This record gives sequence, structure tokens and C-alpha cells, in this order.
Amino acid sequence: MIFPTSMESITARIEAIDPEKYATSRNYKDGALTYLSPYISRGVISTRHVYHHLLERDLSWNKIEKLVQELAWRDYWQQVWVAKGDEINSDLKSVQTKVVHHCIPKAITEANTGIKAVDSGIAGLINTGYMHNHMRMYVASIACNIGNSHWFMPAQWMYGYLLDGDWASNALSWQWVAGSNANKKYIANQENINKYFYSTQRGTYLDRSYESLAQIPVPDELKETAVFQHNTRLPATKDLAIDLNKSTLIYTYYNMDPKWRASEDANRILHLDTALFQKYPVSDACIDFVLQLSKNIKGIQLFKGTFKELEKHIDLNNTYYKEHPTTEHYSGIKDPRDWMFPVKGYYSSFFSSFFKFWKKWKKHSKQKRIR
Repeated sequence: MIFPTSMESITARIEAIDPEKYATSRNYKDGALTYLSPYISRGVISTRHVYHHLLERDLSWNKIEKLVQELAWRDYWQQVWVAKGDEINSDLKSVQTKVVHHCIPKAITEANTGIKAVDSGIAGLINTGYMHNHMRMYVASIACNIGNSHWFMPAQWMYGYLLDGDWASNALSWQWVAGSNANKKYIANQENINKYFYSTQRGTYLDRSYESLAQIPVPDELKETAVFQHNTRLPATKDLAIDLNKSTLIYTYYNMDPKWRASEDANRILHLDTALFQKYPVSDACIDFVLQLSKNIKGIQLFKGTFKELEKHIDLNNTYYKEHPTTEHYSGIKDPRDWMFPVKGYYSSFFSSFFKFWKKWKKHSKQKRIR
């Protein structure tokens, strides 16, 4: 999968959305996916932008509901991050059970799990920065619920490769699979993988009933473990040229929106936050993707360092940044982000967590659509 970075290409991808086919085929390898997640995660476009595009097409609610619900999941995971902060980096609702180690099965990092479709998906992730969402669940299930790894390091491994890496969505989804953010663990057997990824493999450690699969010891293929961490390599940057008579706009790894205050004559800085990338490291491909996206923002300059270091070069009274969990420590003037609707909050019960949020959001959305 290729992810172009020009706004023309991104707009064309939005126009090509088929919400009906998406709803019926999204779990399959060749499903009618939108492939917009890298642009949403990097803040080039927002969930609200995609939602409004769907409304403008004047389609019935039942045709767009599934896609809208998936967009709402993204907003909800972000709401959890806002509410819980760094608590999402540890078991959120209950302690993950049957944990043998806090590393990652080496077979996963080497795309050598013995499950051919999964190994192909891992190789694709490493080479392209993309993995089908259903495949992400398979990998997490193998790591956490078959290999008995704690979810955190495998989640960091996957996040570091993903062009659409969103720490909230990634970490909380891994916890959902591992049972520390849900009331049960997610397990997929070989039959499930064969169905959705059109493979025919049999005789693997996953080729058994779900009842049996929940009880098996760690397979030999997953016993060897590794300690894995990406090494984020940021580009060299030049000295900033700042006109203090103008406002300053701070772009980040999670805000690459070229339309944000686009009409203003302002200093524009992409802040490559060394503290952020030390905490949540990413691959060279992820950094290169952001640098390519920055070309959509005229006159943008790069700054590598902490925000405290950036403060020395700008007037905080005339500096703007966008709301996001990764910018809570920023100073200046905070602009609100483009949530789909102003329905906020974290609902802490197990299975109903998201669906309480969704019910409230859906009610608000219906009122807006009626008007």
C-alpha cells in the first residue's frame, strides 16, 4: 500500500470512499477500506472533515453508520488519552493475566510466527508502514494471548512502524485484545485467519477450536523473546528565522493540517519534539512521511528539540498550537481540534465504554442531521 502526500491525492482518496462496501468488507484482506488513517493520525485531515464529506453526499444513515462508527472509535480513544494521560501506558482496567514476560516474541519482529498470512502482514508493515486493522488484532492476539507477552512492548513495536500510528488507538486496542481494557481477551484461530485473508494453511498451533486455543501452552515458535525499541532518527535542522511581528504556528507529529490558519501571514514551525520521540519512538519511514507531508505547508521550518528549547526562539503570547494529548505541556494559545461533535468524556465500564460514548454521540448527531 502506497500513501501519497500531496493534498490532491489525499482529496481524491476522500472522494473515492464507498461507505456501503466498507461496511460489508472491511474485515477482509481486500476490503473496500478508505486508506485515510495515516492522514487522520497525522492531523492532515480530521474525523470531522471525513464525516462532513459523507453527509454532503446525502446518503442514508444506514449506509454510512459503520464508517462513522469507526471514525468515532478514533475520537473515543483520543478522549481516553485526554482523560487518563500516561495511565494508558499501563493496564487500564484490569491486570493482564497469564503474562510470562514484558518483551516481544522474536518471531513477530522477524515475521516468522509460522502463520503465513500473519508473517506476510508483518513483512508488509515493516516494508510499507501499513497493516490491515484486522491483521493488527491477529498479531496482538498471537503476541499477548498465545505468546503470553505483556502488551506494552509489542504495542510500541507496532506503533513505531505505522504511518498511521496513533498512540491512543494503538495502545488501547492492544489492551482490548489482551483483556486489560476489556472484559475478555480476543483470540483468533487459523480458520478465522484463513477466512478473512484467503489463506489455506492448516496444522498450525492456531488450527484448533477456541476452547482448546485458550488453554494451550506457549508454542515453541513464540518462546524466544527479544527486547525491541525503535531508534528515532530526526533530520538535521537549520537555525530558525522568526519574525516576531508575526504570529507563530506550531505544527507537530499529530498536527500537519495545511488548512489550519492558512490565510495568516505567520511563522510556521514543525516541532520535532525529541521528548515525544524518546517516549514513543518511530521508524525512519514515519519521520520521512511527516517531512513529505510538511511540503503541503508553505514556508514551514523544522525545529528539533524540546518545547522548552523552542520557547527561547518565539513569543509565547503570539504562538498557537493545536489541542492534543501530546501538546498538553506546550505554552501559548491552544486552538481546539476538530472533533466530529463536542461529545466528550471517558466511560470507564468494560464492554459498554465506547458504546456509551457512541450512544450519546449518535443522539447528538441525529439532532444535528434533523436540523
